[in-house]
Amino acid sequence: MLRCCNHRHRRHQHFARISLIHRVGIVGVTRSWPKWLPLPALVTTFGVAALVIGVRQLGLLQQTELNFYDLYVRSRPAPDPDPRILTVLITEQDIQAQKTWPLPDATITDLLTRLNAASPRAIGLDIFRDIPQPPGHDQIRKILSLNPRIIPVCKSAGETADQPEVPPPPSIPTDQVPERVGFADIPLDNDGVIRRNLFVINNENAQRCTTPFSFALMLALRYIEQEPDQKIDLNNDGLTLNNVHFAPLTRDAGGYVGVDDRGMQTLLKYRSGSNVSRTVSLMDVLTGRVSDDLIRDRVVLIGVSAPSIKDIFLTPYSGSDAVTQQMPGVVVHAQMVSQFLSAALDDDAPIWYWPLPFVLGWIILWAGVGSVLGWWLRQPLWLAAAVAGGGLALVGGSFAIFVVGNGWIPVVPPLIALMLSSVGMVGYVGYHAQQEQKSFQEKVKEQEKALALMRSLMAENTAALNQALQQPTEITGKPRSLLGGRYKIQRVLGAGGFGRTYLAQDTQRPGNPICVVKHLRPGRNDERFMQVARRLFNTEAEILEKLGRHDQIPLLLAYVEENQEFYLVQEFIEGRSLSEEVKQKHSEAEALKLLREMLEVLSFVHSHYVIHRDIKPDNIIRRAADGRLVLIDFGAVKQMQPQEIQKTQGSTVVIGTMGYAPPEQLSGQPTLSSDIYAVGMIVLQALTGIKPRDLPRDPRTGEVDWQSCVTVSDAFAAILNKMVKFNFSDRYESAKDALQEVQSLSSAMAV
Repeated sequence: MLRCCNHRHRRHQHFARISLIHRVGIVGVTRSWPKWLPLPALVTTFGVAALVIGVRQLGLLQQTELNFYDLYVRSRPAPDPDPRILTVLITEQDIQAQKTWPLPDATITDLLTRLNAASPRAIGLDIFRDIPQPPGHDQIRKILSLNPRIIPVCKSAGETADQPEVPPPPSIPTDQVPERVGFADIPLDNDGVIRRNLFVINNENAQRCTTPFSFALMLALRYIEQEPDQKIDLNNDGLTLNNVHFAPLTRDAGGYVGVDDRGMQTLLKYRSGSNVSRTVSLMDVLTGRVSDDLIRDRVVLIGVSAPSIKDIFLTPYSGSDAVTQQMPGVVVHAQMVSQFLSAALDDDAPIWYWPLPFVLGWIILWAGVGSVLGWWLRQPLWLAAAVAGGGLALVGGSFAIFVVGNGWIPVVPPLIALMLSSVGMVGYVGYHAQQEQKSFQEKVKEQEKALALMRSLMAENTAALNQALQQPTEITGKPRSLLGGRYKIQRVLGAGGFGRTYLAQDTQRPGNPICVVKHLRPGRNDERFMQVARRLFNTEAEILEKLGRHDQIPLLLAYVEENQEFYLVQEFIEGRSLSEEVKQKHSEAEALKLLREMLEVLSFVHSHYVIHRDIKPDNIIRRAADGRLVLIDFGAVKQMQPQEIQKTQGSTVVIGTMGYAPPEQLSGQPTLSSDIYAVGMIVLQALTGIKPRDLPRDPRTGEVDWQSCVTVSDAFAAILNKMVKFNFSDRYESAKDALQEVQSLSSAMAV
């Protein structure tokens, strides 16, 4: 049996509505946004992205992003200590043994002499020696002035008075400072953590500390220059060590926003949180406990680790324990030296990052992911799981890129964009659904008012009404062969009191697919009646249009008025009516499945506060394409047609089918539970094989005595009995309530 375009074409085209009152015309197919990214999702994507980007550019997310960066640094697997470096630490015990600070020049001279005797490639003295510390001042002047292997430090002047310049040792001639001394300046982020490696500066205000090169770079270059075939290039584009290039850090590198990028900087690639190199103490060297093999051909750094001197800094390894987990300045310099040596000799690339446009695009991308998830996964638990999965993928993927590919991909702004856009999309969908539901309810109320007015008009002329009831149902009116200039009538599918149903072709769609045209002919054509009929038809069509969004309700394609008669153009459903199925008795399991299928569709209808009014097997189609039930023939519009009246009581016009319509509906007062009654009667018919009108009833209560005809489980019987109660107040209030109990019973039976 064929019932009210082909299922394969469902919802792939959007049809504009046709004018209902003053003109007939069909607006062509409108282009719609892709389903995977509808317009609301697109608006949400860019709205949330703009908000997050704005907050990011204000620097409000920088600290959280840097915290993620620190976590990545701490989580990286640490390689072995760099074998090319030896660090000599002046510990608290060493200071106590010397019983003075600063250490005398004689002690430093002794240390440098012992180290130099073992032939290291470079010795870095990370202790300021600009002021003589006798005894031994002449000796230290001599060794520092004559030994180019030793690189002392100085400090450039800061921007404020409390950051004075610390000059190099006076024994280094001024003209030799750029080649013999390295600056010890280390850039600190706003939270005091060292994450950057400053290796070149151009301090025009320098008086004594005139070297442009950092302490670490000077030591690394001393080492690299003694290797064969080394390429070292420093220009305005950055530093190149063999095949590895250090481009100057930009203001918006990675998660930074407007960071101080003066000079040449790179992200400091820490080797380890503690064991960047082999470490010995001052007293170890002075007492001869350090073998020459640990010193030979190495870069040796000398510095203080004693907490009392406070030459310690916060690093990514400090984490939340900023008090104890601090790194001595000389160890930070050792990290920097190791970074340059690893780049030149191990081809270890520096940490890279995206330029700002890529970062902004990354944020927009994840805002789009959140919007799409929010659009498609509106169920809170599924959405939360999907967003959590997306967040884990984002964080996990960025961490993998950091560890394996040396890349710093921002995670905080895109993560926030993901969450905000998904929540915003759900909020929009919820608000839109609420507004649409409100609008829909207004349409339903308007429909009921139109129905009441029509009933009143029809009751004004009872004699004419009775005469209309006695007239035959044949309709002489016939639509034009090309309805609305678009739908070509093929043949009549059926006829009834409300009019005829035609099979038609849509001449404006590729392939001319088949549709169904329902001709609704008002019983009267006086102006007042037609105004009410037109109003009723208008609201009815809008309701059907919204209900048709459900896959198991025919899609309304268009509605037309021609010659004071009305036409609904609906989706064509191919299949068999349920009346064929219920001719054969169903088992309890089959009947339960049938009940669940019908209630699932009816639950959607009732969620819009719509009463179908005429649920019966002929109005339920088993779709051939997928075997699912389709509920058809909605229509309060029938009430404009007197011939469709099946029962009148006083001034009330009644719609329904005897046996399936409950008492209150037959008295003209249908409720949501009236549809539930009809569904229950269909299931009883499927179980017993008896038509509802022929089922026995208790003469005292009016209840259906169906259990004398078939035996089912008590739980199933209780559900059916509640659905078909004589008094509507004893039934389920809506299909959703009944469906919940049916689903629980189905689950219990499956177990």
